[in-house]
Formats: sequence, C-alpha cells, structure tokens
Amino acid sequence: MALDEIIEKFQNKEHFPEHAEWISEHLDRFFEESEITVFHEMLSPDFHLDVYFINSEKSDFNILLTSGMSTYAMTVDERAENPDELKFAELMMLLPKDIEFENFQTSETENGWIVSMLKQSARFPHHHDTWLQVGHTLQADADMNPYSTATDFVGVSILLSVTFEENFTVIKKEDRTINIYTVFPLYQNELEHKIEYGFNGLIDLLQESNAQEVFDNERENMMD
Repeated sequence: MALDEIIEKFQNKEHFPEHAEWISEHLDRFFEESEITVFHEMLSPDFHLDVYFINSEKSDFNILLTSGMSTYAMTVDERAENPDELKFAELMMLLPKDIEFENFQTSETENGWIVSMLKQSARFPHHHDTWLQVGHTLQADADMNPYSTATDFVGVSILLSVTFEENFTVIKKEDRTINIYTVFPLYQNELEHKIEYGFNGLIDLLQESNAQEVFDNERENMMD
C-alpha cells in the first residue's frame, strides 16, 4: 500500500486518542514513575505507536507494552462472542532482566528487533482490516523468514498472560474494554504445527514443554 493510501486510510478511521492516556493511568496504578520508560515513535505514517519499557524491582522480568494499537478499533468478526469486548487491544512481552535497550531509537540497538516485532504485530490488524485475539498467530513475512538475523523466530502467537491477572490485562473505562495480550514468538515448525492442529495443538505443546511467558531467544524448540 502506497504511503498516501496509508495516510488516507487512517484519516478516515475513527480515532480514540484518549486510550493512550488511559493506558498511562493504568500503568501508574501498578508501577512507579521511575520504573517506566517510553520509547516514543518519532515518525508514524499510519498511527502513533509508542512502546513502554517497564523495569520494576518487584519483578524478576521487565515488560514491553505497546501504546497506540488501541487508539483504533479492530475489525472484529461479527461471529465472535461479545465482539464489543474485543475491539481494542495492546500487546505485551515479558523480558529477562539482561535484555537492555541503549536508547529510544530501539531499531538501531542490538535488541531493537524485539520492539520491531511487537510493533509489527500491533499494526497488522489495522493495516489488514482484521483483528487479533487469543489463539491468533502472525508470521514475520509470507515466506516465514525470521524477524531478524539475531533470531530464529518466524512468527508469534497471541496468548493470555499467565503471569498477570485480569486487573492488569483488562482495562475497562467508559463502557470500553482494552485487552492486553501476550506475544509469544514461535519457531517455524511450531507455527506450522499450530496452523495444522489449531490453537489446542499449540496449547498442548506449551503445556508439555512447560513453556515460560518470559521471552527466551534461545529457548528449546517445543517440537524437539
């Protein structure tokens, strides 16, 4: 899609900029200001998408959380149960403490591809007039190439957090709901297994391998 088409597409969409403020207020309930850094997006040809980096001494992991995906409603399948509860979402990843980002221009850093993967996933439903919810999967590209030369992950699955309870992963305000979903990266054969056997097949793999929500770029393949 050409740049002018992208700009026009989002100019004609209903915008909910207040959701970004709601997310900020939500995070203030759980974390100190000093624990929160915002990776501000400098150029947004479609919609503004920042990423929070949360480093809390109360946790043995850090958090990446998008802010901006929910400022537009997703195109939810009308056959979905309670579609109004699924229109708005943000994406989250839990990271080990040793993964750092040297500056706000995260794409230029060693681990910048992780932020790029998260933002690519967040933009997908709005660019393709679709939706994301638990059980959906995305590919880095049509050929299942990895997200970066720094990883072998070729796709992600959208999951419910097993670390945080609903009081953190669901924001309710003014009769609207913003869901915070976990992004779990997948190797090619894991993604192919999910495509063939569905979400239940993936859940079986996750349970059998005792997969952890905290990101591990060198985790064992669940199919091995």
